[in-house]
Parts: sequence; structure tokens; C-alpha cells
Amino acid sequence: MEKKSDRTPKELGYAMPPEWQSHSATLLHWPSNRETWPGERLKRAEDVYLNIIDILHRFEPVLLFAENSDIAKRAEKRLKEQEMNLSHIYIREVPLNDVWARDCGPIFIQKQSNGIPEFAITDWDYNAWGGKYPPYDDDNRIPQKIAEEFGIKRFEPGMILEGGSIDVNGDGVGMTTESVLLNPNRNPDLSKEEIENKLKGYLGAEKIIWLKNGLKGDDTDGHIDDLCRFTGANRIVASLPENESDINYPALKQNLEILERSSDKEGNPFQIVILPLPETKIVGTTVDGSEYVPASYANFYIANGLVLFPLYDERYDDRVLELFQSEFPGYEIRGVVCNDLVWGQGSIHCITQQLYGINL
Repeated sequence: MEKKSDRTPKELGYAMPPEWQSHSATLLHWPSNRETWPGERLKRAEDVYLNIIDILHRFEPVLLFAENSDIAKRAEKRLKEQEMNLSHIYIREVPLNDVWARDCGPIFIQKQSNGIPEFAITDWDYNAWGGKYPPYDDDNRIPQKIAEEFGIKRFEPGMILEGGSIDVNGDGVGMTTESVLLNPNRNPDLSKEEIENKLKGYLGAEKIIWLKNGLKGDDTDGHIDDLCRFTGANRIVASLPENESDINYPALKQNLEILERSSDKEGNPFQIVILPLPETKIVGTTVDGSEYVPASYANFYIANGLVLFPLYDERYDDRVLELFQSEFPGYEIRGVVCNDLVWGQGSIHCITQQLYGINL
């Protein structure tokens, strides 16, 4: 393991691969936190997980963490009831706080060594989006646990960062938001320049695009994976409501204008495709008391030969399916109804984390 070094991972030749690069497996955490999923909400969240895993495990292995032996047994029982192939699903008992594997899980980087990819883990600090949902110490230890179990080199940047707050194009460009990484509840002692240097040094980026704000009701303060995503080195899908009176329109329009002025590392403008935004207001309140949920089609997950995206709104679902079929030729495009998942303030991308260089 490499914790501190005078040389950054970027200087050692590492960079974060794009999500469409072939994975070894996908990490998921089986839902069990009763504060996030009170009452019958827990079973409804489990049902969404079953639908996601049923599709995903046909394309790549699933590493499924469960909080304890009782939760692991329940997960196995429910998976068997759905007649899934458990030889492709690896259930491990691991102390957990919640389901958001994207944000607390390991962020992999890679370099080429004699033509062979060599992987390492960047182990960023995690504080549950600014200390909103303690405890989070078990989740914060997950990257270290995976690095130790699979014998993978680990770098510690010494900065709070969630996986859902960044996206990369695999060719030197990253995206993030000021509302998250410049929020005083994350890294109050670091300047924007210092944070950008950390992103470049530990993720191998040459250029960072800074967007402004996120969706209403997003308790992460505005993760990029609800706003816009790279679908190729020079392509971006960006969320924008069709109704200009939508509460999210001003922020997303501002972000779109920033993207339109941005360019790749060679100075070429990006090709931008607009994603519609589903209805975000709900009846009642969510787990954090908000009347809005961060429902976004941008919260899709790119697996091996598969794009898995959330279904929210019949007015847009079919159109988004066609859009992804155009963006990802050769991939199977599958949708999963995620209203019961996003009630807990996250969706498909939030609960998944791609893994590389491991053998299950």
C-alpha cells in the first residue's frame, strides 16, 4: 500500500478509467439501514435491488456487501426466491452504514505496465455528504478493506470526495460541481485550486470542468451524476427540464451553458445531448424531509455490454431509452423503475461502484 508519496498517482502514470471500460465486477450494498428505509420502505428498496441485480449479474459479477450475517441470509433468501444465478453474485458480510457504494466505495485508477493494465485504489475520505447522516465510519473503511482483501495498491489523497461528485471521459477531462467540492461541509481548509490539484493528481486528469449547482432535494449538495455524464471522450448527456418553470431549470440551464463553453484537452467543443428531467416533486416528504427527490436519468450505470438506467416518468422513459440506444450502440439498454429507490435520495448510479483488477 502507498499512502503518502512525493509523487502523485498521475506522476506515476495512473489515471481513472471511464466507466465504459470493462469491469471485473460491480459493488453493491444490500439495503438494511432503517433510518434511510423506515417501515415498508425497506422491502420496497429491496425489490428495486432485486430488479437491478437480476439484470446486472447476467453481464458481470456482482460483489454484494451485507451488514451482518442476518442481512446476508436475508439477501441470499430473496435472491434465491428470484431464481438468480448465485454463482455470479458474491455475498460478503461487511460492516456497513448504508447503501451508497458509489460515494464511499473505492475509486480505481490504472496505468499500463509493459502493456498490461495495473490498477490501484484512491481512498478518499467520506463523511456522509458533510456529516449529514452519522455514523459513516464503516462505509469510510470500505476502500481500505477492498484494497487489503484483493492486494491492490492504495493511495490516500487526504481529502473528502464522493464518487458521485466526479465523472471522467478517460482522456484527461473530469467534471464536478462547486456546490459539492467547494462546500464548507467537505474540505473547508482547501481552496478551489488545491482541490483541483488533488483531482488532477489522484485521478490523472489534465482538465477539470466546474459546474455550479445541483438538483433540488439532492442531499449530496449537487452530485454530477444527477446532472451530466460523459458517454464518450467527446460526448456528454446533460439534464435539462423541458418546462422552463421547473424549479431545477435555472441551475441546469446555467450548467449547460458552462458545458457549451467547455472543451476537451485538445480544445475541441463537446457534443452535448439533452436528457429530459422527470418530475421531482413528491407527495409527502422524503427520508430527509425534502418535498423534492433528485430523480434524474443521468443516474445511469454503464456495465459490461449494458447500460442500466432508472425509469421515473412515462412521459419520458421511452424517449430516454431511445436516446441511450443511440449513445451506446452495441450495448443492451435496460430500465428499472426506481421511484422507491430515489425516495431514499439516490438511484442506480449511486448504489453501484465499478471494480477493476480483482478476481472473485
